[in-house]
Parts: sequence; C-alpha cells; structure tokens
Amino acid sequence: MMKRFGVVALLLVAQVAFGLESVPKGEYHDRRVKLGAMLKGGAAVVFAAHEPAMEYQDYRQDEDFYYLTGSNEPAGALVVIGAGPAAVTRLGTPVPAHAYREILFLPMRNPVLEKYTGEKLDAASPGAAEKLGVDAVMPLSQLPAVLGAFVQEDPRRVRTVWTQVGNDPQGEQARGAMRFAANVLGAEELQVSPQDVTALTTTLRMVKSAAEIELIRKATDASIASQLAGMRAIKPGVRERTVAGVEVAKMMEGGCERVSYPSIVGSGFNSTVLHYSANERVMEKGDVVVIDAAGEYSMYASDLTRTMPVGGKFTARQREIYDIVLGAQNAARAAFVAGKSKMGNVSQRGADAPADLLDKVAYDYINTHGKDLHGEPLGKYFVHGLGHGVGIDVHDPADYSKPFDVGSVFTIEPGIYIPEEKIGVRIEDTFYVDASGKLIDFAEKLPHTADEVEAAMR
Repeated sequence: MMKRFGVVALLLVAQVAFGLESVPKGEYHDRRVKLGAMLKGGAAVVFAAHEPAMEYQDYRQDEDFYYLTGSNEPAGALVVIGAGPAAVTRLGTPVPAHAYREILFLPMRNPVLEKYTGEKLDAASPGAAEKLGVDAVMPLSQLPAVLGAFVQEDPRRVRTVWTQVGNDPQGEQARGAMRFAANVLGAEELQVSPQDVTALTTTLRMVKSAAEIELIRKATDASIASQLAGMRAIKPGVRERTVAGVEVAKMMEGGCERVSYPSIVGSGFNSTVLHYSANERVMEKGDVVVIDAAGEYSMYASDLTRTMPVGGKFTARQREIYDIVLGAQNAARAAFVAGKSKMGNVSQRGADAPADLLDKVAYDYINTHGKDLHGEPLGKYFVHGLGHGVGIDVHDPADYSKPFDVGSVFTIEPGIYIPEEKIGVRIEDTFYVDASGKLIDFAEKLPHTADEVEAAMR
C-alpha cells in the first residue's frame, strides 16, 4: 500500500465515487418541503458525514442528510427554513413573515486532496444546484452568517432550531453552529438546547415511497442470491468465515456497495449466540448453522436470515424447532392488519398484552408448540424482539408505538436458541405493506420450509 505524508496520509481513497441509483430528485425536494412544514417557521440544520481518516475505513453518508438530499458529497450541511408568519418581538419590533427556504452548503474544493479522494463539488462548480437538485448552493463558510441572521431577526427562533444532537461528528458540528448562533445574540451559550431533528425525520422515513421500495427490493434480490450461494457452500469441514466470504462476494456481484451489517455465520453452539460475528469455527456434520447476512443497494438495506443443517439434512429435533420458528413467522404474517398491527417487544408478552402486537403473536405460537429437554415451554428461548424497521439503515428509525401502514418496511424474525442442545434457529424476512394494505415478503423466492432449505443445499 502506498505511503502518504502529513494530512494527506489520513485521507480516504475515493470510496464515494461509486454510482448509486437514486429516487427521483423531485422526491428529495418533496421530503425537504415536508420537513419545512413540520418546523412551524423554524430551521433544520443537518450536517453530512466526513470522509474517514484512513483509506481502509468505509465512507457512508449521514442517513438523514442522504434522505433529504440524495447527495454523497462529504462534509456539507443542509439548512431548511420553514415558512413562518409575521410576528412582533417582546419589545414591539415587527418581524416580517418569511418564506420556505432550502440551502445546501458545501466546503471548498481542495485540488490536491482530490487526487486522493476524487473530484468533489463546491458552490462554485458550474450547475451545482441543478446537479444536486436543490434550490440553492452556498459555500459552507456562509452557514454561520445565514443561521446567525435567521436567529438575529427574532431571538426567540433559537427555540425552533432542529439539528443533530448525538455525540458523532455531525452532532459536534451542530453544537459548533449553535455556539456561533449564541455569539450572534451576545451570549456564551444558548439558553435552550436545539431540538433533535431525528424526531421529525423518523416520522418521514417510516413511510417508504415506491422508488425506495424498489431499491430495497434490489438489495433483497442480491441478498437472496447471496444466501443461496451460502447454502451451497455449507459443508462439514468448511470454516464459517469461508461461507461468509462467499455470501459477501455474491452481494457485491449483485450490485450491492457494501454489506448491511457484519455477516453472521454461526454453527453448532454459535448458532445460539445472537450477534456472533467471529465466524471462526469449522462446521461439523450434525450442526445447524444460522446465516444472518444481507447487502445494501444504493444506500438501502435488506435483512435476511436462514438456518441450515451442515450435513444437508435436519435431524428430527432440528426440524421440529425449525418448523416451530417458521410457524411463528407465519402466524405473525397472518395476523397482520395494516393500520392496526404494531411490532411490540419482549416486555409486552404477558397475558395482558394488546392483541395487535405481532411480537406477542409469534411468542404465543412458540410458547405453545414444543418443549425443551426438561418439558418446559420454548417461549423463554425466544430472547429478542420480533423485528425492526428497514430502509437507509438496516435498523431504520421507527416509532413502534404506531401501527404499520402502507409504505412500512420491517422484518419478521422469530428465533429459538437452546444452548443446552446447541440448536439455534432464526428465520428472518424483510416485508413491506403495499398500496392495498397487504403484507408482501421481499424474499418470497428464498427457501422457507425445511424441505425447501434442504433442496437448495443440494
């Protein structure tokens, strides 16, 4: 690997230059307009991710920034100002009404560093606004002035600024911008904290458009091919990591730019470890192996898990547990009603749990079918929640107090993990709710039954 010196030594080789498919540019604009309407005259400031320091570290855009812009340009910032009515300050000073406004701020280009990182856009690039599909592009250096002017016009607006509040680099940038706004008002720090913009973007991101559904479908199709390749690679004497490599290669061949999460290939006792990722064991005949692996296509994730017998055929006990897990998934699918069903969680499995919780449906199925070696029900071996949202994040943000409705995308992934028997079984598919309210399995083409799994391994 080529050695580099000074600051240049810390820069990423161009990993952002891959071509991504995208939803229509107008859809990003519609999202920003919807966000603006939620601001009630306030402002949202959303920072992009920076390229990582070292070339072996992957660059991935901030999820909310990408959702609102579709841009993979690093280190910029988006400002959306919602339309607001005229007002009067406490001292009687009139404040005029202001219209909706959106500005994408970009850092200046550095031709020397671009030799390592690839060509970038900045505010001076010809047609930058048109290429990025935004109303206006400005140098990042002007962000403090724009934000400061907005706050200075009516100091009460500091209460209506929404931004990232986490401890990641984007959150640090947001805090720096807010400190500057405080300086504009002659204060060392703002008297109020900025509001968390994810409270707004979560609501927007829960409903997927047809274009988003199509990208998740492509991620899932590549992941189905990956899972099938993994099934065929499973043999006694093969290391788990070898199968993981086969799966990842197949995802990339299918157009994925990266895995959605570190691939899990857990055999024998490792099949009972939920997030096992060492993938270091050599598989043995008689094991079951859980493969939780899926890819990301144009920034949209999929999430799939299958369980296979290492020798190509389930034992009677393994098949029994497998069939119970599949039955639980089918029970949750059958119980789904758009606009009514919620996910639920492990703390809502008691007799008094609401009937509209899919997690409760799956748990009850598992707990009333089969026993462990001591004659006890199997519910206690279903130790995680039934599922989660999927989108730009493999665990896409969602308000699980609300029911799933048209445009929702989420997993259903029941599992039984019995360490004493070295049997872990998980079956996971990513689903979406179509325009008619029907629950559709993106991975319907992937084997589901035990017989189908055994046939796919041959």
